[in-house]
Amino acid sequence: MKHLKYILIVVLTATFFTSCKNETKQPEVKTVEVAASENKKELDPNATYAKAEFTIDGMTCQIGCAATIQKKISKMDGVKSAKVDFDKKLAMVEYDEAKVNPEKLTNTVTSVADIYKVSNMKTVDAFSSEKKCGDDCKKTCCSKTEGEKMACKPDCKMACCEKKA
Repeated sequence: MKHLKYILIVVLTATFFTSCKNETKQPEVKTVEVAASENKKELDPNATYAKAEFTIDGMTCQIGCAATIQKKISKMDGVKSAKVDFDKKLAMVEYDEAKVNPEKLTNTVTSVADIYKVSNMKTVDAFSSEKKCGDDCKKTCCSKTEGEKMACKPDCKMACCEKKA
């Protein structure tokens, strides 16, 4: 019985030392070849580009909604540039008139999700990057002049007029 105890202790000790290895196995590095795809769009230098602005209702966040819509519009064939401003709910798109039309832009936005609604689609000469005073503006910084539709007074300190100066 005494020899059986010693044999059992030796077997357990040997098992303990061989099973608890502190060696870490290095991960195997594999090289995978991937064909690089050229996603750069070729812009036609002879194309006629138009600029469109439209309102997108239904956006709830900057990253999930506005960025997704902007990416989807930018990937359209014939779109030169696209910017979606979440705060103003405004999309500004420059596109090739031969390949894209306002209806295609509307369909692209609504295909992202059913909650997005396009309104106030208009073709413009230049994008409105700043919020302008509306026709019914009652702020003291906005006054009507004969030569312009809306203008700010020279001494106006309001945010809507400081950007214009």
